[in-house]
Amino acid sequence: MQKITPTLWFDDRAEEAAEFYLSTFGTGAILNVSRYGDGGPGAPGRAMMVEFELFGQRFNALNGGPQFPFTEAISMAVSCDGQEEVDRYWNALTSDGGSEGRCAWCKDKFGVSWQIVPVQLMQLMSTPDPAASQRVVQAMLSMSKIVVADLQKAHDGA
Repeated sequence: MQKITPTLWFDDRAEEAAEFYLSTFGTGAILNVSRYGDGGPGAPGRAMMVEFELFGQRFNALNGGPQFPFTEAISMAVSCDGQEEVDRYWNALTSDGGSEGRCAWCKDKFGVSWQIVPVQLMQLMSTPDPAASQRVVQAMLSMSKIVVADLQKAHDGA
């Protein structure tokens, strides 16, 4: 059993968000949906809590109202195997009302912050050559979506 489960507080789009994340990442499942009854506070039949899983990690999505909007203080970091995966997730998360940030950060249409990070970024920043590492950092700081080929060029001094 997973000991810690992140809960994402949505105004009223928790079920839509869970379905969006499942389609974006192409893995996982909605595990349970509890719905508001006649006693409120949400509309009867509306999802109250959606339990879902992505890549074996459980999440809760709560329709709790507008009191607590998302901020960049919490983000979901996604480790990507290469540029194709970076592009796929970045494009999906920034589409339809999402937005691009800096240095691998973006927001989805629900306001949740994501970091879409290729494994090559940490590999190239961890090089024993401090000058190469610094070039990689500087290249990353100039990007929104991370471009692996440009990181490699910076590392190589090209």
